[in-house]
Amino acid sequence: MNELNLLLKQISLGEDSILELKDIKYSDNSVIGPHRDSFASELSAMANSHGGTIILGADDKTHEIIGLPCDKLDITETWIRNIANDLIKPPLICKIRKLIVLKENNEKIIIRIDIPQSIFVHECSDGYFYRIGSSKRKMSPDFLARLFQQRTQNRLIRFDEQLVMDASVNDLKENLFNRFKTDLSPKDNIEFLRKMKLISSNEDNDLYPTVSGILIAFDTPENFISNSYIQAVCYLGDNYGSEQLDAMDITGPLDIQIREACKFVKRNMKTRAVKNPGRIETPQYSLNAVFEAIVNAVAHRDYSIYGSKIRLHIFSDRIELYSPGCIPNSMTIDSLQFRQSSRNELLSSLLSRCPINFENYESKRNFIMDKRGEGVPIILSESFKLSGKMPEYKLIDDTELLLTIFSAF
Repeated sequence: MNELNLLLKQISLGEDSILELKDIKYSDNSVIGPHRDSFASELSAMANSHGGTIILGADDKTHEIIGLPCDKLDITETWIRNIANDLIKPPLICKIRKLIVLKENNEKIIIRIDIPQSIFVHECSDGYFYRIGSSKRKMSPDFLARLFQQRTQNRLIRFDEQLVMDASVNDLKENLFNRFKTDLSPKDNIEFLRKMKLISSNEDNDLYPTVSGILIAFDTPENFISNSYIQAVCYLGDNYGSEQLDAMDITGPLDIQIREACKFVKRNMKTRAVKNPGRIETPQYSLNAVFEAIVNAVAHRDYSIYGSKIRLHIFSDRIELYSPGCIPNSMTIDSLQFRQSSRNELLSSLLSRCPINFENYESKRNFIMDKRGEGVPIILSESFKLSGKMPEYKLIDDTELLLTIFSAF
């Protein structure tokens, strides 16, 4: 029995703990039923439990396939994505498929939403839910506490190793992942990608790219991982109200983002020349320090935070670099230069094996990231040597880390 026939058999039996049936109501070009908040709680309940499947275009009482209008499929998919991204915290990654089924010699279109069991506990506007049988239940405080404890332990599988189920293994570009191959690497690409954890399998042994795979080996990772880019702006003065001299959204694989962000700083910073007696040029910033700062921001940011991006802002007297996420583990602002910890272990490992294919500003390294934890000390010492001012780290609302590097003049 093929997968589609098996699904139809399951639909005919009705809802259970991993199957939900929904009819969709429309008004013009908008989905009006079910309610967005109610649907968000259904999605999060499955993710907080054992995962499951929601079928849109089926009646939950009669178990009949009603189908969806062909001209409403795109707005329905957008409706689902907006709910998963905007109404659930942290945002939910799910797989959405449009399927054609034959019912009484008539073709019907349904949408299948596959929700994996999450390594996070998801909250919607009405609270925290889990699924038992064919219904969702609100979590009691003690149930929620136990689940948080379990999921915290499960985060040995970190977010950067989580599957991106909207993407396909074929989306990963061979020219990008070949950079990590050595003479000892498996010759078979799938075997190599699995070994590098650029792809992994779900409970049904279906292969998908991981978050790290998309960030490292896909041309436009922001297509799947929202806001996985650097927003760069250069201002004329020392405040946000001053004129913008240059601005760009820096996209692409992470090593390309690092390269382009460094080039953005280099072309927008000033150089002061004095004669002593020969000509001596002093740059406004240490590009080696800037390089290390951008690498750290890209490697350690929290990619699970929806709607937040790395922001690189250049003012007349300073650079401000905002990185989403609090400081990992038990580290503090004061201990950053003395301790080493990574939120994204896999991503950091990949960057430490990713060759530097651009001017690396005297870092004297062959690979983008240093495994010895020298990044923060370099940022502090190189910047202080040039400007006489120590760079400042600041945690903003426990959701964003701000690094300020001061100008040499």
